Amino acid sequence: MTLVNLVTALNTGLRRALESDPHVVILGEDVGRLGGVFRVTDALQKDFGENRVIDMPLAESGIVGTAFGLALRGYRPVCEIQFDGFVYPAFDQIVSQVAKIHYRTQGRVRAPITIRIPSGGGIGAVEHHSESPEAYFAHTAGLRVVYPSNPADGFHMIRQAVESDDPVVFLEPKRRYWDSAEVDLSAEPPLPLHSARVIRPGSDATVVAYGSMVATALEAADIAEDEGHHLEVIDLRSLSPIDFDTLDKSVRRTGRLVIVHEAPMFLGMGAEIAAHAAYECFYDLRAPVRRVTGFDIPYPPAKLEQFHLPDADRILDALDEVLAA
Repeated sequence: MTLVNLVTALNTGLRRALESDPHVVILGEDVGRLGGVFRVTDALQKDFGENRVIDMPLAESGIVGTAFGLALRGYRPVCEIQFDGFVYPAFDQIVSQVAKIHYRTQGRVRAPITIRIPSGGGIGAVEHHSESPEAYFAHTAGLRVVYPSNPADGFHMIRQAVESDDPVVFLEPKRRYWDSAEVDLSAEPPLPLHSARVIRPGSDATVVAYGSMVATALEAADIAEDEGHHLEVIDLRSLSPIDFDTLDKSVRRTGRLVIVHEAPMFLGMGAEIAAHAAYECFYDLRAPVRRVTGFDIPYPPAKLEQFHLPDADRILDALDEVLAA
């Protein structure tokens, strides 16, 4: 076991992918000489060369478009989008070309592209640097969307994403980049890429989160424990597809569900999860499903983001509601 933060875990996973398959290439703005704005690709160009780790012009559509062409020629490109709010110039390439080519060619052509996007807030950044675009991509058929929350999942899931024959939007919780944990860097992935994980067993209510909000949900569960309530916390890990089997088993056991994400509530991932739970677990639910999310506004200035992002107190308020029902 090695103590690593999420940045180092992702870097090590990318290094293993480059070592194991000569068709893997990394491309993006400043991924080479600089090592990425968050240093996730640090030293990879030095060790693998400029033809494997490629610095690209400041043009996200060009980055993804080039990756798409490389994928059609047999490569497995990994794109880095520097910040979540910068992905929109590449949106057409992702949802109109990358996501559709397998269906358009009746299965004859695949696009094994991994699109890494540092996502979410909590770092005091300026406009377009703290957004949560996951619902856009999860809504698009043909894309897989995953969101690790910790170093171990970052290490394993980035390699699984690169090995996937389908395009994967790989979201990274930037406020958790420097969180450290023990990781077995010699182990094989303990779970399939699209499996959720029960990270804290409980009996009174199920709390579902992903990405940076998993740590917040665990914080709330610790406080609830002191108050005599036992929360079951599920890390979704994958947003498309969603592991509803794990979710349903938990909700049927606890009878209550609170969903947490920092994206706005309206048409967010929580809406789909709540609708599914209401249909599949209707007779097991003892209270209405509650969502704890960011507000339905553009992401606020850095000095106000603490009021926008869900915290343990807001999760506990939702818990009080479902337990009182």
